[in-house]
Amino acid sequence: MLVKVHSYQIADSIDIKQFKAAFTAATYHEDSDELFYEIENEKYLYIFKYGIVSFLNYSETEMTAFIQIVIPHCKNLLAQKLSDEFEIETHAQRTKFGYNKIELVKAETEMYRLVMLNVSQSVALDHYEQQTKKLLGETNHLTLELELKGRLNLSGINLKKYIGRTLNLKNRIAENLYIFDSPEETWEDENLNKLDVGLKKTFDLQSRFRDIQEGLQIVKENLELFKDILQYRNSTVLEWIIIILILVEVLNLFVEKIFH
Repeated sequence: MLVKVHSYQIADSIDIKQFKAAFTAATYHEDSDELFYEIENEKYLYIFKYGIVSFLNYSETEMTAFIQIVIPHCKNLLAQKLSDEFEIETHAQRTKFGYNKIELVKAETEMYRLVMLNVSQSVALDHYEQQTKKLLGETNHLTLELELKGRLNLSGINLKKYIGRTLNLKNRIAENLYIFDSPEETWEDENLNKLDVGLKKTFDLQSRFRDIQEGLQIVKENLELFKDILQYRNSTVLEWIIIILILVEVLNLFVEKIFH
């Protein structure tokens, strides 16, 4: 039997508590970060607070309709949805990992959940990678300007906003992704643990996560440099203001002595 997982990044975040109150189906698994539903036999929904909705064994029409139900509970909807598709083939002779497919000897609900979780984490990494590349592009533009002109055309307020965006992205990644952690269910079940490890390798999650972290670290180091440059520029301006005020005071004293 062949079934498909589709995961969509539709927003920066989904209010899990609010959605659960509005969608009254019974959850198979839930916590403050995610909701997992077994709608019917081998038909599942997975909602993540970091803006992802994942489907197993749903038609295009059903997925489109359900996303419309989720949208009112989203924050910062994406103009263009990121998505990934992954196939699960059951009743195979042995477990086998492929590029966009996995073959399982037998499929259980927890196995389906693990596959949906890893596909969703992969889509989330794509989303954060895009944002990191954008920050790196802006940073490179500023460093090139510094190289060519010897100065930064950047105000203190804009720099603070830039720092805020970088820190917010780092915090969201740290809070939402469990790349180096595995669900508790895998700790006591050897088959689930092997499946989780294999899926992480298939999607190259840890390597992609490190690339994002390294990119954000580069941005952070550049921002520290920009901050030091702006502080030096501001202190230099302040020094000149003080010098000018002293000169004005000296001139006033000189003029008073001449005319008195």
